[in-house]
Amino acid sequence: MSTSSKVPASDIKHREHDRLLTPHEVAVFLGVPLRTIYRWRSRGDGPRGYRIGRHVRYRVDDIERWLEDHRDAS
Repeated sequence: MSTSSKVPASDIKHREHDRLLTPHEVAVFLGVPLRTIYRWRSRGDGPRGYRIGRHVRYRVDDIERWLEDHRDAS
């Protein structure tokens, strides 16, 4: 008898959605150079980031909200 429990797919998706992304992961996700992510951050133009010690991290919700706010009107 196995003692491992199965995690519902909805829980996995929720955990993934709550995960913090590195600037490199954000660049890959958005399909832009990493340098662009840092430039946006320094100008205050990009998605909201969080400083954790020496590191910057981004929430998927904040990236998606930023994308919606910058949707092309055409």
